Amino acid sequence: MAVLVTGGAGYIGSHMVWALVDAGEEVVVLDRLSTGFRWALAPEARFYEGDIADAALLAQIFAENRIDAIIHFAGSIVVPESVADPLSYYENNTVKSRALIAAAVAAKVPHFVFSSTAAVYGTPDGTEPVPETAALRPESPYGSSKLMTEIMLRDTAAAHDFTYTALRYFNVAGADPRGRTGQSTKGATHLIKVACEAALGKRTGMEVYGTDYPTPDGTCIRDYIHVSDLANAHLKALQRMRAGGGSIVANCGYGRGFSVLEVLEKVRAASGKDFPVRFAERRPGDAVLVVADPAVAMKELGWVPEHDDLSFIVRTALDWEDHLGRRNQI
Repeated sequence: MAVLVTGGAGYIGSHMVWALVDAGEEVVVLDRLSTGFRWALAPEARFYEGDIADAALLAQIFAENRIDAIIHFAGSIVVPESVADPLSYYENNTVKSRALIAAAVAAKVPHFVFSSTAAVYGTPDGTEPVPETAALRPESPYGSSKLMTEIMLRDTAAAHDFTYTALRYFNVAGADPRGRTGQSTKGATHLIKVACEAALGKRTGMEVYGTDYPTPDGTCIRDYIHVSDLANAHLKALQRMRAGGGSIVANCGYGRGFSVLEVLEKVRAASGKDFPVRFAERRPGDAVLVVADPAVAMKELGWVPEHDDLSFIVRTALDWEDHLGRRNQI
């Protein structure tokens, strides 16, 4: 049997493809290459270029491969962009996910792992860390678009022979410790990626949005998870469903947070470089503090993080950024 990975040429998706290949899985990738790169894929993966809502292409993929699971990463992820252009996020993240789910049901694909987000929580009411039972109050169209897809998966699982796992990511960062792939998108907005670019001189500096939040240093606090640990959580979710486990929702984070300024100090320390930081107004849609309670993932998936160390996360991100710089010079 094979696993279909949507968005498999992107940042997190490419790590997932390598993790599946390392585990001996047969992997099929569907990606329109809007932000992903063909070269980031493990060579063993079978690649189809196209959109997840292309019904004819999905039918072809299911006809040509024995797919028993879908791991769905494809989507748009920039919170401020979603506030400025909400309909595009509902189209790309919700409407197109609906088309993919419908195709999976029609093809009798029994298992589905969904790339969701901690943005479904918004800013929790004094709950730290955040459990999956916390109130769902997304503060951006990005978070709302992902929550709508979770609801579709829940209702589909109730009506069909279909099991899903929705993994709510906290802040994903770092790169493959073996140097095979990493965050490569130009103009990326991930904090650690941007700070690494600034440290290596790829940017003239960077912005910090908001210094008046009710946190110790006035900047937002987030739970940063290494991308390889996140890929492993997906692999564990797949294995659990194949073994007969039912549908669940689980947080993916480490259970402790770092402020924006603390992250920047880690990047300075790891790189040995300083870089200009400009302080700007808050961005719409940014929650104050979001830290995961990962107990469900640890208990239900048997997930044990291996890279729960912000310094290690930053080091792998810097190494990949340096690799990209040398790659672009060739």
